[in-house]
This record gives sequence, C-alpha cells and structure tokens, in this order.
Amino acid sequence: MVKIAALMMIASGAIHAVVNAVLKSGDDMLARRALIDLSGGLLVLPAIFVFPAPHGAWGWLTGSLAVHAVYFLALVRAFEVADMSASYPVMRGTAPVFAALGGVVILGDAITLPVAVGMGLVTSGILLSAIGRNLTRAALGYSLLTGLAVACYTVLDAGGARHAPSPMSYIAWAFFILGAGVGAGFGAWRGRAFLAYTRSNWRSCVAAGALGVVSYGLAILAYSIGDLPRLAPLRESSILFALVIAILLLREKADRLKIAGGTLIFAGVVTLLLAR
Repeated sequence: MVKIAALMMIASGAIHAVVNAVLKSGDDMLARRALIDLSGGLLVLPAIFVFPAPHGAWGWLTGSLAVHAVYFLALVRAFEVADMSASYPVMRGTAPVFAALGGVVILGDAITLPVAVGMGLVTSGILLSAIGRNLTRAALGYSLLTGLAVACYTVLDAGGARHAPSPMSYIAWAFFILGAGVGAGFGAWRGRAFLAYTRSNWRSCVAAGALGVVSYGLAILAYSIGDLPRLAPLRESSILFALVIAILLLREKADRLKIAGGTLIFAGVVTLLLAR
C-alpha cells in the first residue's frame, strides 16, 4: 500500500503541473485560481449526494477551510510583492518540511532516515531554483507563510481523510465546501470584474478545475493510507514535471540552476520511492 500511495502522489504531482501550466497561461492569475477552485467545487457537487457527510472529520474540514483562507491571502500578497519565479520555489520548497513535522507531531506518522534524506533532496532542489531571484524580506515572509499554510491544510486534510467515514466522503465534501468558499469569497471581492473574467475564461478553468480535483483527490487518498513525511515531498515532483513541460512544450530555456534543481528533485523522488 505504501508504494501505491507513493505512485498516486507522483501522478498527483504530474497532473498538478498541468493545472499550474493552465494557471500561468492567464493574464489574471488570482482570478484564474479562484475560478479553477470554484469549477472544481461545482464539479463535485453531485458527489455529495452519493457519499455520506464526513462525520467525525468536520473539525478537520473546518480547520482546512480556515487555513485555505490564510493561504489564499498570503499567496496574493506574495505575488504582489515579488515575481512568481522568486516566491513560488520558497512556498513549495518549505511546505513538505512543515507538513512532515506536522504529520509526525499531530498525526503520529513515522519518519525514517532515508525518507528524511529524500525530503531534504526534494526541498533543496526546489529552493535551488530560487537562488539569484529578487526576494525582499516582505516577499520572503509571505512566501514562508504560504508554505506553512500549504503544510497545515495538508496535515488537516490527511487527518480528515483518516477520520471521515471514507476518504471519498472527505474528498467530495472538502472540494465542494472549499471550492465554493474560495469562489464566493473571491467573486465578492472582485465583483463584476470576476464575472467578466469568468465569461471569457470559463472553458480552460473548468478543465483545470476537473484536473485539480483528480490531482488533490489522489493526494488525499494517498494520505489516508500512507505517511505524510514520505508522501508530501513526492507531490512537489510537480515542479519537475513543470520543468519538462516548460522545456519540451513551451520551448522555454532552462538555466543551470533549474537543471541542477531538477536533478536534486529527481534524486529525492527516487530516494523516497526506494525508502523503507
């Protein structure tokens, strides 16, 4: 089951890279992010009539919703004060470390030396790609807060999936509540501008929303059967897949630091897959 969970996380990372590629293709990334989350929430609406409510996990789900609000606000501020190329690696590089610590302390998950080494390689590879980027103290602070928020909702969602009647129950209700909450909140904030953006961009965002449900749904399923210290870093393989997409499909140039970072991430993924 451990290997199955690990492979699910890699698949989740690959799909997440595609969602990020769609996200980055828009001119208003924040509105696009909200529309993708709202689309995902609406797509799982029929599922809440099929799977039971997540009794026993409402506290975890409520906490996840609150943390997602912090995550969204921190993400907005980070992207306002710094380029995404500078802040994003810090967010994603620190999140697995925070999540692993949360998994050990809160959920009682185990961590071995090979898993710690693999996690360190993945994190180092991600952070390496941020070297030389312009990152102010404020940008660093908001980026770290975003990474901490990612880790917190990861731990909460893992706990929720383990305490709900079934992982699918938690997934369906979490996506509906979180997606509707994010979409409604952002829509109220942007008002008519968000409605105008929705009319001209809904097709790609609905597709990305469906992929987002599959991506994070796989992650939550994996968390329900595996330990966070091993699994959380594996989802960050999305950055490795994103690098491949950027080079092969988008014809972007990759500097030596990105290639070195990708190599470390790959080494970390292999280490985590082989770790016992």
